[in-house]
Amino acid sequence: MKYSQQIGIVAAIALIGICFLPWIYVPSVQLKLSGINGKINDQLTFGRQIIPHSFYCAIMIIFFSIQKVWSKRTNLFIGFINLGWAIKNYIIFTMCRPECPEVQPGLYLLVAMSIVMQLCTMLPKLTIDNKQ
Repeated sequence: MKYSQQIGIVAAIALIGICFLPWIYVPSVQLKLSGINGKINDQLTFGRQIIPHSFYCAIMIIFFSIQKVWSKRTNLFIGFINLGWAIKNYIIFTMCRPECPEVQPGLYLLVAMSIVMQLCTMLPKLTIDNKQ
């Protein structure tokens, strides 16, 4: 695909921005949780999910811009880790504890951008020289 690397970079930047959006709303405590704020109380905290997502996205942006075969293969691996982390966030945040939280669009966008990034890692544009 011609623009897969640019789309992957934009999706990575968008994924970092999605961490600032609300992911779930807990009606009993009237609290919106996101990738920045994951603390309900002292006993129940989800952590700051923006840190691992930013780390993976920064590495992926660097590897999207390098036109080498090893960077594309490494990017594929890191993309799977990022997608797994996004799916883990979706499962953990949407679990029903004493009550079920209301899922906000930001959590769906997080998984969608991770899938877009993974698809872009599978479609690299490489020019390979055949020297024989």
